[in-house]
Amino acid sequence: TNASNAKPFEGGRSWAGARPEVRAIGYDAHGIAAHIGILRRFIKVGEVDLLVAELGLYGVRPDLEGLGISFSMRFVYPVLQQLGVPFAFGTVRHALRNHVERFCRGGLATMLSGIPVRSTHPEVYPDLPPTRLEDVLVLVTPIGRS
Repeated sequence: TNASNAKPFEGGRSWAGARPEVRAIGYDAHGIAAHIGILRRFIKVGEVDLLVAELGLYGVRPDLEGLGISFSMRFVYPVLQQLGVPFAFGTVRHALRNHVERFCRGGLATMLSGIPVRSTHPEVYPDLPPTRLEDVLVLVTPIGRS
């Protein structure tokens, strides 16, 4: 939405190499209103490989911010069910805590903090080691399981 929001991504590529299976793009009379990408992948939780729908590439046009991420997610939920995954999963920076807490209040997701997330994709940041631990907020949305 502005230069300060782009700062955390400078010099790197978010979702490098990923090809979302689903892209939901909402339009209105002024153009693109919001978008989200969904990609099925396995993540390791403890010692278990778990299939999830990873949510990413989320964006909302600045004039529409605050009108309800949970409202837009209600439209994506049936698609997540069709993908046959037990959970949807996503991570956000701590700076987005207030935005994400509103989404969780609607009961669509649980926000977890203090969970180390390990990134192992070597092309995300070519100048950094291929494996690193990140301190992010983790969002989990039950789809096929509680």
